[in-house]
Amino acid sequence: MGNGVGIVKDARGITAVIIHIVLGCLSAFFLIPLLLVASISLTQQQWVNAHGFSLWPHVFSLEAYQYILQAPSILLHAYGVTIFITVVGTTASLLMVTLIGYVISRPDYAYRGVTTLYIYFTMLFSGGLVPFYFLMTKYLHLGNTVWAMIVPGLVSPFYVLVMKGFLAKIPMEIIEAAKIDGAGEWRIFFRIVLPMATPALATVGVFTSFAYWTEWFNALLFTTTQSLTPIQLLLYRIFDDISLITSNPQAAAALHLSFEKIPTTALEMAMVMFVAVPILAVFPLLRRYYVQGLTVGSLKG
Repeated sequence: MGNGVGIVKDARGITAVIIHIVLGCLSAFFLIPLLLVASISLTQQQWVNAHGFSLWPHVFSLEAYQYILQAPSILLHAYGVTIFITVVGTTASLLMVTLIGYVISRPDYAYRGVTTLYIYFTMLFSGGLVPFYFLMTKYLHLGNTVWAMIVPGLVSPFYVLVMKGFLAKIPMEIIEAAKIDGAGEWRIFFRIVLPMATPALATVGVFTSFAYWTEWFNALLFTTTQSLTPIQLLLYRIFDDISLITSNPQAAAALHLSFEKIPTTALEMAMVMFVAVPILAVFPLLRRYYVQGLTVGSLKG
Protein backbone atom coordinates (compact mmCIF):
# COMPACT_ATOMS: atom_id res chain seq x y z
CA MET A 1 0.00 0.00 0.00
CA GLY A 2 2.81 2.36 0.96
CA ASN A 3 4.69 1.62 -2.26
CA GLY A 4 1.57 2.41 -4.30
CA VAL A 5 1.15 5.80 -2.62
CA GLY A 6 4.83 6.54 -3.16
CA ILE A 7 4.58 5.66 -6.85
CA VAL A 8 1.56 7.94 -7.25
CA LYS A 9 3.39 10.80 -5.53
CA ASP A 10 6.45 10.26 -7.73
CA ALA A 11 4.27 10.24 -10.86
CA ARG A 12 2.60 13.46 -9.78
CA GLY A 13 5.99 15.03 -9.09
CA ILE A 14 7.29 14.04 -12.53
CA THR A 15 4.11 15.36 -14.14
CA ALA A 16 4.48 18.66 -12.29
CA VAL A 17 8.10 18.97 -13.45
CA ILE A 18 7.11 18.30 -17.07
CA ILE A 19 4.30 20.85 -16.87
CA HIS A 20 6.67 23.47 -15.44
CA ILE A 21 9.23 22.78 -18.18
CA VAL A 22 6.60 23.09 -20.91
CA LEU A 23 5.20 26.31 -19.42
CA GLY A 24 8.73 27.67 -19.01
CA CYS A 25 9.47 26.99 -22.69
CA LEU A 26 6.22 28.65 -23.72
CA SER A 27 7.06 31.68 -21.59
CA ALA A 28 10.46 31.91 -23.26
CA PHE A 29 8.85 31.74 -26.71
CA PHE A 30 6.49 34.54 -25.69
CA LEU A 31 9.38 36.70 -24.44
CA ILE A 32 11.57 36.19 -27.51
CA PRO A 33 9.55 38.58 -29.76
CA LEU A 34 9.74 41.33 -27.12
CA LEU A 35 13.49 40.79 -26.70
CA LEU A 36 13.88 40.89 -30.48
CA VAL A 37 11.98 44.19 -30.68
CA ALA A 38 14.13 45.70 -27.91
CA SER A 39 17.33 44.49 -29.59
CA ILE A 40 16.42 45.92 -32.99
CA SER A 41 15.47 49.26 -31.45
CA LEU A 42 18.98 49.46 -29.94
CA THR A 43 20.86 48.33 -33.06
CA GLN A 44 22.40 50.55 -35.72
CA GLN A 45 20.22 50.63 -38.83
CA GLN A 46 23.11 49.90 -41.19
CA TRP A 47 23.93 46.68 -39.30
CA VAL A 48 20.25 45.62 -39.44
CA ASN A 49 20.16 46.25 -43.20
CA ALA A 50 23.33 44.21 -43.71
CA HIS A 51 22.82 41.29 -41.30
CA GLY A 52 19.13 41.19 -40.42
CA PHE A 53 17.60 40.79 -36.97
CA SER A 54 19.37 39.53 -33.87
CA LEU A 55 18.43 38.92 -30.24
CA TRP A 56 21.45 40.95 -29.18
CA PRO A 57 22.37 44.46 -30.43
CA HIS A 58 25.79 43.82 -32.02
CA VAL A 59 26.28 47.49 -32.95
CA PHE A 60 24.65 49.46 -30.15
CA SER A 61 22.88 52.66 -31.19
CA LEU A 62 20.31 55.04 -29.72
CA GLU A 63 19.52 56.72 -33.04
CA ALA A 64 15.90 55.54 -33.07
CA TYR A 65 15.20 56.86 -29.58
CA GLN A 66 16.94 60.15 -30.42
CA TYR A 67 14.55 60.64 -33.35
CA ILE A 68 11.53 60.07 -31.13
CA LEU A 69 12.91 62.24 -28.30
CA GLN A 70 13.67 65.24 -30.48
CA ALA A 71 10.69 66.99 -28.86
CA PRO A 72 10.46 65.50 -25.33
CA SER A 73 7.80 67.94 -24.12
CA ILE A 74 5.40 66.81 -26.85
CA LEU A 75 6.10 63.17 -26.04
CA LEU A 76 5.53 63.68 -22.31
CA HIS A 77 2.30 65.55 -22.98
CA ALA A 78 1.09 62.71 -25.20
CA TYR A 79 1.92 60.26 -22.41
CA GLY A 80 -0.08 62.44 -20.02
CA VAL A 81 -3.11 62.36 -22.33
CA THR A 82 -2.86 58.57 -22.64
CA ILE A 83 -2.47 58.09 -18.88
CA PHE A 84 -5.51 60.31 -18.24
CA ILE A 85 -7.58 58.40 -20.79
CA THR A 86 -6.49 55.06 -19.36
CA VAL A 87 -7.05 55.89 -15.68
CA VAL A 88 -10.34 57.78 -16.05
CA GLY A 89 -11.69 55.52 -18.78
CA THR A 90 -10.84 52.28 -16.98
CA THR A 91 -12.27 53.49 -13.66
CA ALA A 92 -15.51 54.76 -15.19
CA SER A 93 -15.86 51.70 -17.41
CA LEU A 94 -15.42 49.29 -14.50
CA LEU A 95 -18.05 51.17 -12.49
CA MET A 96 -20.60 51.15 -15.31
CA VAL A 97 -19.92 47.57 -16.40
CA THR A 98 -20.18 46.34 -12.81
CA LEU A 99 -23.38 48.28 -12.17
CA ILE A 100 -25.07 46.87 -15.26
CA GLY A 101 -23.73 43.36 -14.64
CA TYR A 102 -24.91 43.46 -11.03
CA VAL A 103 -28.42 44.56 -11.97
CA ILE A 104 -28.97 41.85 -14.58
CA SER A 105 -27.41 39.22 -12.27
CA ARG A 106 -30.00 39.80 -9.56
CA PRO A 107 -32.74 37.14 -9.69
CA ASP A 108 -35.24 39.62 -8.23
CA TYR A 109 -34.87 41.97 -11.23
CA ALA A 110 -38.01 41.30 -13.27
CA TYR A 111 -36.63 42.43 -16.64
CA ARG A 112 -33.17 40.87 -16.50
CA GLY A 113 -33.89 38.51 -19.41
CA VAL A 114 -34.99 41.33 -21.71
CA THR A 115 -32.13 43.56 -20.59
CA THR A 116 -29.58 40.79 -21.13
CA LEU A 117 -30.98 40.16 -24.62
CA TYR A 118 -30.73 43.87 -25.40
CA ILE A 119 -27.08 43.95 -24.29
CA TYR A 120 -26.27 40.81 -26.24
CA PHE A 121 -27.95 42.26 -29.35
CA THR A 122 -25.48 45.17 -29.37
CA MET A 123 -22.62 42.66 -29.60
CA LEU A 124 -23.97 41.43 -32.93
CA PHE A 125 -25.12 44.64 -34.63
CA SER A 126 -23.92 48.24 -34.71
CA GLY A 127 -24.99 51.38 -36.50
CA GLY A 128 -21.72 51.72 -38.42
CA LEU A 129 -18.99 54.33 -38.53
CA VAL A 130 -20.96 57.22 -40.06
CA PRO A 131 -23.83 57.20 -37.51
CA PHE A 132 -21.22 56.81 -34.78
CA TYR A 133 -19.38 59.89 -36.04
CA PHE A 134 -22.54 62.00 -36.19
CA LEU A 135 -23.60 60.82 -32.74
CA MET A 136 -20.28 61.86 -31.21
CA THR A 137 -19.97 65.22 -33.00
CA LYS A 138 -23.48 66.48 -33.78
CA TYR A 139 -25.48 65.19 -30.83
CA LEU A 140 -23.04 64.58 -27.98
CA HIS A 141 -20.74 67.46 -29.05
CA LEU A 142 -17.62 65.58 -28.01
CA GLY A 143 -15.48 66.58 -30.98
CA ASN A 144 -12.05 67.95 -30.00
CA THR A 145 -12.48 66.88 -26.39
CA VAL A 146 -10.69 64.21 -24.40
CA TRP A 147 -14.06 62.56 -23.73
CA ALA A 148 -14.26 61.52 -27.37
CA MET A 149 -11.57 58.96 -26.53
CA ILE A 150 -13.22 57.82 -23.28
CA VAL A 151 -16.98 57.65 -23.86
CA PRO A 152 -17.00 55.11 -26.76
CA GLY A 153 -15.29 52.47 -24.64
CA LEU A 154 -17.18 52.94 -21.39
CA VAL A 155 -19.54 49.98 -21.74
CA SER A 156 -18.48 46.77 -23.45
CA PRO A 157 -21.37 44.27 -23.84
CA PHE A 158 -18.95 41.36 -23.60
CA TYR A 159 -17.48 42.58 -20.30
CA VAL A 160 -20.99 43.23 -18.97
CA LEU A 161 -21.87 39.59 -19.60
CA VAL A 162 -18.59 38.44 -18.06
CA MET A 163 -19.30 40.51 -14.96
CA LYS A 164 -22.87 39.21 -14.85
CA GLY A 165 -21.63 35.62 -14.82
CA PHE A 166 -19.26 36.38 -11.95
CA LEU A 167 -21.70 38.39 -9.84
CA ALA A 168 -24.41 35.75 -10.28
CA LYS A 169 -22.27 33.47 -8.08
CA ILE A 170 -22.68 35.79 -5.09
CA PRO A 171 -25.23 34.13 -2.76
CA MET A 172 -28.49 36.06 -2.60
CA GLU A 173 -28.61 35.30 1.13
CA ILE A 174 -25.73 37.74 1.72
CA ILE A 175 -27.64 40.55 0.03
CA GLU A 176 -30.84 39.72 1.89
CA ALA A 177 -28.98 39.66 5.20
CA ALA A 178 -27.53 43.10 4.44
CA LYS A 179 -31.03 44.41 3.70
CA ILE A 180 -32.29 43.04 7.02
CA ASP A 181 -29.46 44.92 8.74
CA GLY A 182 -30.72 48.13 7.12
CA ALA A 183 -28.26 48.49 4.23
CA GLY A 184 -29.53 50.18 1.08
CA GLU A 185 -28.79 49.12 -2.49
CA TRP A 186 -25.89 51.51 -2.97
CA ARG A 187 -24.28 50.48 0.32
CA ILE A 188 -24.69 46.81 -0.59
CA PHE A 189 -23.09 47.43 -3.95
CA PHE A 190 -20.07 49.38 -2.72
CA ARG A 191 -19.50 47.61 0.62
CA ILE A 192 -20.33 44.00 -0.29
CA VAL A 193 -20.52 43.42 -4.04
CA LEU A 194 -17.44 45.35 -5.18
CA PRO A 195 -15.03 43.80 -2.64
CA MET A 196 -16.26 40.31 -3.56
CA ALA A 197 -15.86 41.09 -7.26
CA THR A 198 -12.16 42.06 -7.01
CA PRO A 199 -10.87 39.18 -9.22
CA ALA A 200 -13.41 39.95 -11.95
CA LEU A 201 -12.70 43.68 -11.69
CA ALA A 202 -8.97 43.05 -12.08
CA THR A 203 -9.50 40.80 -15.11
CA VAL A 204 -11.84 43.17 -16.90
CA GLY A 205 -9.73 46.13 -15.81
CA VAL A 206 -6.59 44.71 -17.43
CA PHE A 207 -8.26 44.30 -20.81
CA THR A 208 -10.05 47.66 -20.56
CA SER A 209 -6.84 49.48 -19.66
CA PHE A 210 -5.10 47.81 -22.62
CA ALA A 211 -7.85 49.09 -24.91
CA TYR A 212 -7.59 52.65 -23.59
CA TRP A 213 -3.79 52.61 -23.58
CA THR A 214 -3.71 51.64 -27.26
CA GLU A 215 -6.41 54.15 -28.21
CA TRP A 216 -5.68 56.09 -31.39
CA PHE A 217 -8.56 55.61 -33.84
CA ASN A 218 -11.11 57.76 -31.98
CA ALA A 219 -8.42 60.39 -31.46
CA LEU A 220 -7.78 60.38 -35.21
CA LEU A 221 -11.51 60.70 -35.94
CA PHE A 222 -12.59 63.30 -33.42
CA THR A 223 -9.58 65.45 -32.50
CA THR A 224 -7.53 67.92 -34.47
CA THR A 225 -5.80 69.64 -31.55
CA GLN A 226 -2.19 68.76 -30.82
CA SER A 227 -2.81 68.98 -27.06
CA LEU A 228 -5.28 66.06 -27.27
CA THR A 229 -2.97 63.68 -29.14
CA PRO A 230 -2.36 60.39 -27.25
CA ILE A 231 0.96 58.59 -27.43
CA GLN A 232 -0.25 56.00 -29.94
CA LEU A 233 -1.40 58.62 -32.44
CA LEU A 234 1.73 60.73 -31.91
CA LEU A 235 4.04 57.81 -32.65
CA TYR A 236 1.94 56.88 -35.68
CA ARG A 237 2.34 60.41 -37.04
CA ILE A 238 6.08 60.36 -36.38
CA PHE A 239 6.47 57.14 -38.32
CA ASP A 240 4.18 58.44 -41.07
CA ASP A 241 6.39 61.51 -41.44
CA ILE A 242 9.54 59.38 -41.55
CA SER A 243 7.97 57.05 -44.13
CA LEU A 244 7.05 60.05 -46.29
CA ILE A 245 10.61 61.35 -46.15
CA THR A 246 12.22 57.99 -46.89
CA SER A 247 9.91 57.40 -49.84
CA ASN A 248 10.46 60.89 -51.24
CA PRO A 249 14.16 61.77 -51.76
CA GLN A 250 13.23 65.23 -53.08
CA ALA A 251 11.45 66.08 -49.81
CA ALA A 252 14.41 64.78 -47.82
CA ALA A 253 16.78 66.93 -49.86
CA ALA A 254 14.59 70.00 -49.34
CA LEU A 255 14.73 69.38 -45.57
CA HIS A 256 18.50 68.71 -45.73
CA LEU A 257 18.04 65.16 -44.44
CA SER A 258 19.91 62.03 -45.46
CA PHE A 259 17.03 59.62 -45.80
CA GLU A 260 19.40 56.65 -46.17
CA LYS A 261 20.54 57.13 -42.57
CA ILE A 262 17.09 57.35 -41.01
CA PRO A 263 16.71 54.23 -38.81
CA THR A 264 13.30 53.21 -40.10
CA THR A 265 13.29 49.61 -38.80
CA ALA A 266 14.82 50.54 -35.45
CA LEU A 267 12.39 53.45 -35.24
CA GLU A 268 9.42 51.13 -35.63
CA MET A 269 10.69 48.88 -32.86
CA ALA A 270 11.47 51.84 -30.60
CA MET A 271 7.88 52.99 -30.98
CA VAL A 272 6.69 49.55 -29.91
CA MET A 273 8.89 49.75 -26.80
CA PHE A 274 7.58 53.21 -25.90
CA VAL A 275 4.02 51.92 -26.02
CA ALA A 276 4.43 48.41 -24.61
CA VAL A 277 6.83 48.80 -21.68
CA PRO A 278 4.68 51.04 -19.41
CA ILE A 279 1.57 48.86 -19.64
CA LEU A 280 3.63 45.67 -19.29
CA ALA A 281 5.12 47.06 -16.08
CA VAL A 282 1.62 47.41 -14.58
CA PHE A 283 0.43 43.92 -15.48
CA PRO A 284 2.47 41.98 -12.83
CA LEU A 285 0.82 44.07 -10.09
CA LEU A 286 -2.58 42.63 -11.04
CA ARG A 287 -1.40 39.14 -11.94
CA ARG A 288 -2.77 37.46 -8.81
CA TYR A 289 -6.27 38.89 -9.25
CA TYR A 290 -6.10 38.28 -13.00
CA VAL A 291 -5.47 34.56 -12.52
CA GLN A 292 -8.31 34.33 -9.98
CA GLY A 293 -10.66 36.05 -12.41
CA LEU A 294 -9.83 33.60 -15.18
CA THR A 295 -10.27 30.50 -13.03
CA VAL A 296 -13.32 31.50 -10.99
CA GLY A 297 -15.66 30.87 -13.91
CA SER A 298 -14.77 27.17 -13.85
CA LEU A 299 -15.88 26.69 -10.25
CA LYS A 300 -19.31 25.40 -9.41
CA GLY A 301 -21.54 26.34 -6.47
